[in-house]
Amino acid sequence: MISFIFSVFLLILGYVFYGAYVDRCFGPDERKTPANSINDGVDYVPLPTWKVWLIQLLNIAGTGPIFGALAGALFGPVVYLWIVFGSIFAGGVHDYMSGVLSERNNGKSISEVAGAYLGSKALIFMRLFSVILLLFCGIVFTIGPAALLDLITNKAQGINFWFWIILAYYFIATFVPVDKIIGKCYPIFGACLLLMAFGVSFSLLFSENFQMPEVWNHFTNYHPKDLPVWPFMF
Repeated sequence: MISFIFSVFLLILGYVFYGAYVDRCFGPDERKTPANSINDGVDYVPLPTWKVWLIQLLNIAGTGPIFGALAGALFGPVVYLWIVFGSIFAGGVHDYMSGVLSERNNGKSISEVAGAYLGSKALIFMRLFSVILLLFCGIVFTIGPAALLDLITNKAQGINFWFWIILAYYFIATFVPVDKIIGKCYPIFGACLLLMAFGVSFSLLFSENFQMPEVWNHFTNYHPKDLPVWPFMF
């Protein structure tokens, strides 16, 4: 319990203090975003701030609450360390930097931004790397939710059914203007993610049948295959 509360406290401190330091380093200003300066009605479309916030929350978190909980169950309470410090000093800075670089280069993808600053060879490498990485991400974000929906529905339809449903949604959401499906569906999914996060946190904190382990009492590897959690244990 203390480890969980302290981890949440550290994340808040990281956002307030280290987030402010990172913000000063990048120096955001009042220039128009590509959604306003380009506004082609397809890929660059202005949206209300609350919608953008929920969409970005969903993009960043994704299936993290699902796989994060599984990782915690597999590796043990040591996840308090690498999730907290990884989010503050790696994940948050990386996502903010990527967003700033993209906005200051007319909304270009990270591969195009790398090419603009590092040359044509970096551009080609990052394009190939992005294709491979996006392929892996597409598999995870298709199979993962499909398996979850299959489990929720007691395997009534089968995982392949949900796989094709989700894949079809991805294609439709990609090819139509961003405000037509993503702008309407993603805020709902983001709100559900918030509700789930608060629900899980509340149940963990006040459950009588479960006692949250402390990181200092269980600094061991719980993974059934004894896979390492570098650099905190081997």
